[in-house]
Amino acid sequence: MKRKRFTEEQIVNILTQYATGVAAAELARQHGIAESTLYAWKAKYGNMKLSDVKRLKELEAENKKLKKLLANVTLDKDILKRILSRKW
Repeated sequence: MKRKRFTEEQIVNILTQYATGVAAAELARQHGIAESTLYAWKAKYGNMKLSDVKRLKELEAENKKLKKLLANVTLDKDILKRILSRKW
């Protein structure tokens, strides 16, 4: 898995600079990123504040946990249906 190079705080700060009018090419050169990365961050984080980004990460982690729980329950349900459908 790829290691993240920038923290959420750094990304928010870079996007704040971009919002104040600094050119995308200049920001990309200063921080050593591609302009497309800057635009991808803007699409993902938009005009969020740092607290919003942290909350988003928490919600994504909780969502992942709930999906895993649902998958386990669905699997258990499927196993029980198979067992009950057998003729003894």
